[in-house]
Amino acid sequence: MQAFYQRADAIIELANSQLSPDSHSGQVGASLLYAAARYSASVASIGFVKGDDLRKEKEEIIDFYAKQYRQMLSDNLEDYAQNFDKYVQLNK
Repeated sequence: MQAFYQRADAIIELANSQLSPDSHSGQVGASLLYAAARYSASVASIGFVKGDDLRKEKEEIIDFYAKQYRQMLSDNLEDYAQNFDKYVQLNK
């Protein structure tokens, strides 16, 4: 599990390094979300032989990833709310 969080932290660090006067957090976040979707589509395609087979499973794949994202977002929003003062200090 530690490797999971280390990989996530490395990706967050990379995203933070993209912040600049020309790219604010909303823009970087949109790029990160797109990258996650792009990578997830690639991962989901593994094991399929034909694009048509992947297309047939598209809705189930979307449901799976959407459910995972919703849970992770909910957990992180709850964590942020519980530690708001601490996290706000980090962002100053």
